[in-house]
Amino acid sequence: MSGAAAELLVTRAVFAETLAYLARHGPVEDNQDDRPLAPNELARRAADKRGLVTALTDRVDAALLAAAPRLEVVANIAVGVNNIDLAACSARGVMVTNTPGVLDESTADLVWALILGAARRVTEVEQELRAGRWTGWRLTEWLGVDVHHATLGVIGLGRIGRAIARRAAGFAMRLVYHNRRRLAPELERELGAAWLAKDDLLRESDVVVVQVPYAAETHHLIGARELGLMKPSAVLVNAARGGVVDDQALAAALASGGLRAAGLDVYEGEPALHPALLAQRNVVLLPHVGSATEATRRAMAMCAAENAVAALAGRRPPNLVNPEVWR
Repeated sequence: MSGAAAELLVTRAVFAETLAYLARHGPVEDNQDDRPLAPNELARRAADKRGLVTALTDRVDAALLAAAPRLEVVANIAVGVNNIDLAACSARGVMVTNTPGVLDESTADLVWALILGAARRVTEVEQELRAGRWTGWRLTEWLGVDVHHATLGVIGLGRIGRAIARRAAGFAMRLVYHNRRRLAPELERELGAAWLAKDDLLRESDVVVVQVPYAAETHHLIGARELGLMKPSAVLVNAARGGVVDDQALAAALASGGLRAAGLDVYEGEPALHPALLAQRNVVLLPHVGSATEATRRAMAMCAAENAVAALAGRRPPNLVNPEVWR
């Protein structure tokens, strides 16, 4: 439901049970048409609101905060919050929340779909079949690379990274990882993971998965130099955030044979894609669907709703990203 008295704005379409839950705690203004709100419209609709339930398509910055003087909480339906200016929100005392935990396993499943799809050329050979160009079995045709017993390198062994890593045991893979800080020895033993410096991981891995949040320090974490360190037979997968990988450099490496294949679910400047990526056949391209199972997306929406309700009721929300604003 919507109305002038609403104190909470849900910026994109959500599930019926999410709106029903929110409505039990007060009037809600929704956007069930799911039309992305331009910055000026978002600012206008947020002007009298105490809370926003946002998506990663919404930019929450100082300009929006200035237009919404009553704002107390921004509940993002995502783990990452790089669409939100955290410093500006904290300076204004606006709580920011996210939805950690509920999407870890589904995202890890999707990463493995990208690993296998890229390594075994799944989308490439399907296109050939659908186009009627398959004329029968040949011993030397459509050769991919093995995943089993290969070396998997994960850059960013957080919650999702660990979920990805646990699945590697089923493929009898050697597991190496790079974090700024090493995991506890007992967790390394549990996962069967060995820490490597980033450059060494890139040199040794047959499959490299990038699973770090986007921030200034991770912008183009994988660029031309890093791609040049990888094996020509290697596969790169990014389902974390666009901008962590330099898409132009990746397209060049794929085109030149410097890299065997890639699997991507996120892009710089999405939904736009670098045209050079679209020209490469040896890359699996997905439209940011890492968490897109029905159960997971419902859980994410409800998690954000619960964060918003708690904040507006004067309780500390469960997933507060900027705890310094809590009084």
